[in-house]
Amino acid sequence: MGPYILILLFLIFSMRSNGQVKDKAKYNYDLYLPKDYSSSGKKYPLLIYLHGGSQKGNDLNKLKIYGMPYLIQKGHDFDFIIASPQCPEDKYWSSENWFEPLYSDLMSQYRIDTSRVYCTGISMGGYGTYIVALDFPDTFAAIVPFCGGINDSDTTRVCNLSKIPIWTFHGTADDQISISETERIVKGLKKCKGEIRFTKLKDRGHGIEDLYETKPEIYEWLLKNQK
Repeated sequence: MGPYILILLFLIFSMRSNGQVKDKAKYNYDLYLPKDYSSSGKKYPLLIYLHGGSQKGNDLNKLKIYGMPYLIQKGHDFDFIIASPQCPEDKYWSSENWFEPLYSDLMSQYRIDTSRVYCTGISMGGYGTYIVALDFPDTFAAIVPFCGGINDSDTTRVCNLSKIPIWTFHGTADDQISISETERIVKGLKKCKGEIRFTKLKDRGHGIEDLYETKPEIYEWLLKNQK
């Protein structure tokens, strides 16, 4: 094997380990359309919701246990098109490039305002929210990660997030994903003057999914941001 091939293989491996090159994969997803979608003819903001680890699999009904799919099932109305993909059982949100196939599918079928594309997620989905924004920083107008973080291998890329408005939430008593995971992102972004709003939830643990229902200002804040 020649030296140039070895160098090429090294570069490919390095890019994969840094989250820059991933195999594309199509994930099933649940979809919500605003109640006036069929009659309005206008374009709508897109919000991608990423579930936590217990909702992995191939049954979209599992997504309705909590979070945005749960609220949609309860009859809540939103001003977004909401896509909720499901991560396969043996994967994480960082394992594959699920975003491009999903986004391409949505763009081909629905009227989407590309200046207002957002992402939110909780726990494993909080990690996923940061990571998809790291991988596609020019796509998102704002993100809202709950009790998430980034992988150690992604810390060198944290400045990719510096031009994306972020509002993040984490409980101070979270014993599953330490609040220090969010704190190190905040610290990293300060060095590159990133725009991050950090809400520490005093004495709250890991289960902060109720914020999707009790804090509607999250959605108002998202809609104020556009590319």
